[in-house]
Amino acid sequence: MGHVPDPTRRAASTVLVVDDEEALRTAVAAYLSRDGFDVSTASDGLQALAKARTDPPDVVVLDVVMPGLDGIEVCRQLRTFSDAYIIMLTARSEEVDTLVGLAAGADDYMTKPFSPRILLARIRTLMRRPRVGGPAVGGQQDQPVRRFGALSIDPAPREVRLAGALVPLTRTEYDLLEALSERPRAALRRAQLIERVWGTGWVGDDHLVDVHLAHVRRKLGDDPANPRYIATVRGVGYRMGPG
Repeated sequence: MGHVPDPTRRAASTVLVVDDEEALRTAVAAYLSRDGFDVSTASDGLQALAKARTDPPDVVVLDVVMPGLDGIEVCRQLRTFSDAYIIMLTARSEEVDTLVGLAAGADDYMTKPFSPRILLARIRTLMRRPRVGGPAVGGQQDQPVRRFGALSIDPAPREVRLAGALVPLTRTEYDLLEALSERPRAALRRAQLIERVWGTGWVGDDHLVDVHLAHVRRKLGDDPANPRYIATVRGVGYRMGPG
C-alpha cells in the first residue's frame, strides 16, 4: 500500500535533496513528489547552496559525504542565510560526522540505508514545528518571559538572551531549552524531551537530545560539571536549574 498524503501540510512546501548518488537522489525526489512536495535536487554542495539562495527551500535533505564541498560545510553555510529544516544523511560508521553536522545546525539525521517512508515521516514532524522567530503558536504569545538568573527565555518571539545578549540557538536547540524551562527543577527523561520536540511518531536515536543540549550548554557558557542552567540528572535525563 502506498503512503497517504498528509492533508494538513501546506501545498507550497519545498524540499531540496542533495546527494551525489543519482539513484538515491532520484528515488527520494520521486517519493516526496508523490506526496505533493515541490522537490528540487542538487548533486554537489555548491549547486545546493546556489539553489537554496535562488529558490529557498522549506527542508533540505543533505548527504554528509560528497566530493568537493561536503555536507557539513554546506550545512554551516546554509545556516548563514536559511532557516530551512535540515536532515543530514550519513553512513552508520560516520558518527563523528553526524555529531559535527548537528553542531553545524542540522535539525535531524538519518543513517543510510533508510526508508523513504521514514524520511517522509521525519519531514512531516519537523514541519509541524514553528520556525525560529516565526509567529508563536499554542498560546505562546500569552506566556511570560522565563528567567533563570542572567538567562531569559521569551516564548513569543522564541528568543533566548544571556545577560541581555541574544543567544543564536538553532530551532531544535531552542525547542529543547523551552521544553526544560516549562517545568523548572523537574527531571525530564530523554523520551519525554523527544516526544515534546520531535513528536510521538518520531523514530530514532535518543542520543540526539544529548548532542543538541551539549551545544546549548556551550552557547550558554554552562559547565556540565557545575551547571547554572541545565543539569544532568544521572540515570534519568535533564532538568532546568543549577546542579
